[in-house]
Formats: sequence, C-alpha cells, structure tokens
Amino acid sequence: VGGAIIIVLGLHVAGLIELPFLRRQVRVPMQTVLVASGDLQGSASGPHAPAGGGLATAAKRSAEAAGLDSQLVELVNLRVSQINGCAFCINMHTQDARKLGETEQPPYLLSAWRESPLYTERARAALAWTDPVTLIADTHAPDDVYEEMRAHFSEAEAVNLTMLSGAINAWNRIAISFRAIHPVKAKAAAA
Repeated sequence: VGGAIIIVLGLHVAGLIELPFLRRQVRVPMQTVLVASGDLQGSASGPHAPAGGGLATAAKRSAEAAGLDSQLVELVNLRVSQINGCAFCINMHTQDARKLGETEQPPYLLSAWRESPLYTERARAALAWTDPVTLIADTHAPDDVYEEMRAHFSEAEAVNLTMLSGAINAWNRIAISFRAIHPVKAKAAAA
C-alpha cells in the first residue's frame, strides 16, 4: 500500500505471538513484539536521506514498551552502527543518546565496551548479544551468549532486543548503500 510496510512475526493465538520458526519456544504478549505498520520515511531529510526510519522508530518504541531502557536502546543502535561502519547512524544515535541524558563516556568507549567497567551487567549482556546478531553470518548467535543475555532479559525484552538489532542493521544497510551523509557543521567542513 503506497509507502507502507507491515511486518508480522508469527501467529496471533489468544493474545500471544508464537514464533514457531525459532529454535527455542518463545511466547510473548503480542503488544511486546514488533508489529510495525506505517510510513517508511525517516526523520532525516535532504537528497541523501534514506527512507526506512518508520521501521527503526517502530523497533525502538517496541523495545522501550517491552522494558528496555531508552539509553540502552540508543547504545545498541550505536554499537550496531559502529560494527557496520555507518557514519550517518553513528552520528544520529550518539546525538540521540546525549539528548536522553547519556554522558559522553558511554558512547566514546562503546567500541571497547568489553574492556571498560563503565557498563552495567545488563548493558554488557545486551551488547554481547548485539555483536553476534549483527555479525550473524560469522557467529550464528552462539548459545552461550544467548543464555547470558537471557539471564538479564525477559523473553519479551530478548525478542525486542533482537528485533532492535535487526532494524538498525537494516537501517545501516540502507544508509550506507544510498550514501547517506550525516550533517556537518560549516566550521568542521571547512577544516
């Protein structure tokens, strides 16, 4: 339908979503699983701004509704964007994290999160899961990393954390493929 996309992740059964294609049985309340519908236009504008922001926004809102902290959501988005090398998204999610009250240190140290004691156990579990989900062809999302993540996140949170990673991976691929350019301040551009 025009510029709309609808994503449905399973069968609706008595108010629950079942994801039968998963190796592990997952049954979570339907409203906690990403079911996105709407305009694909993002918040970015201009000739180099990619579409697809509606999907990323839906994943973010769904993750937060499932109980994921908004600052953790931004750190996950930023980490995936670092791994994928998406300058547009790195810039956007660093700014978004700062607007949410995140200090400068977590985004600065994110590429070395394993070596920094700055991150909580919950954040570390999310980041440890985010890395192999982003690099799925190489890692196949190892069971031990999944189990560690599940020790810190409910099923609904785990599903939405994984969907969040998938959505930002898609956004990164769109932004990189279509040469999205992050905003550059005039003074920085002249240097």
